[in-house]
Amino acid sequence: MLLLAGSSVGIQAQTCQSAPDMDVAERSSLENVARRYFEMSARGDTAGLKQNSIASVAASFAGIEAAIKENQAAFTGANATVRPPFLLTAEGSEPMERAEFLCGVFGPSGQTKESAVFVLNNLPPGKYGVTVLDLNGGKEPRTLTFVLQQAFSDWKLAGFYAKSSQAAGHDAAWFAQRARDFKAKTQNHSAWLYYREAIALAAPVDFMSTLGTDKLYDEAQATLPSDVPANGNAVDLSAGGKIYHLTDIFPLAEAGDFDVVVKYQSADVSNTARTFQENTSVIKALVAKYPEFRDAFAGVVARAVEPSGRDYGTLLPMKDIK
Repeated sequence: MLLLAGSSVGIQAQTCQSAPDMDVAERSSLENVARRYFEMSARGDTAGLKQNSIASVAASFAGIEAAIKENQAAFTGANATVRPPFLLTAEGSEPMERAEFLCGVFGPSGQTKESAVFVLNNLPPGKYGVTVLDLNGGKEPRTLTFVLQQAFSDWKLAGFYAKSSQAAGHDAAWFAQRARDFKAKTQNHSAWLYYREAIALAAPVDFMSTLGTDKLYDEAQATLPSDVPANGNAVDLSAGGKIYHLTDIFPLAEAGDFDVVVKYQSADVSNTARTFQENTSVIKALVAKYPEFRDAFAGVVARAVEPSGRDYGTLLPMKDIK
């Protein structure tokens, strides 16, 4: 979670240095701080991390503290390898509504092997380091990303992001290959969802893109079906004599299974028995419309969502969907 506040926009500029362009001492400092903050996280030293955070993060530290506890088992015993860091400089006197940093060398077709793009919203002026650590040897492989802000001669914690490098026991490369296999069989609905999972696993944080994630995104866009809710567009699904407005569909890895989740609009979910029946109807209609899902997912989750945002979900294993 990145806790950077601000909303106004002035005349500003942003620059980025990749590791080869950085001063050796500055690069070493970022890498050493990243290792130190990881060791503190692995020990569960939340007090120490809070003390070493920027003021806005320290004032709302509960989320990071919860993330550290949630990832404690994965951190314990893990070996941390620090990737080459990036140095971001946001100039000006006011926060940037949307700051885009192009890091490294770009070619005629866009990104190269060593480049990266960062897009950060509401970013106050300052100098920031982005360090990504690959954690292996613990409970499961993970990445841990720190956003660090320079405060005089120190690098303070400004963002903390821990995520698994696998979903349902598989990594990004596996999901990408499965997506290509589905595409080869013209099962584009499954292919598109598997590409989405591959992209999510390949990127350590959702505000960073690389050559690898850009290629996966292009492949995913080439398979995007026109009859799925995507990019803010809802689609209709007929089920049990009723029309349901689907607002989102996405993959979800949970307890070792890989499921597909569909959300739809509902006026009221307070009657859970009725909503369960409607969820069941949506699930059955979805699988009937896209039978390819039977070979791609362990189950389907339907979530009825009220205008208030309250929702009610139902999971059916694929074997129980008749």
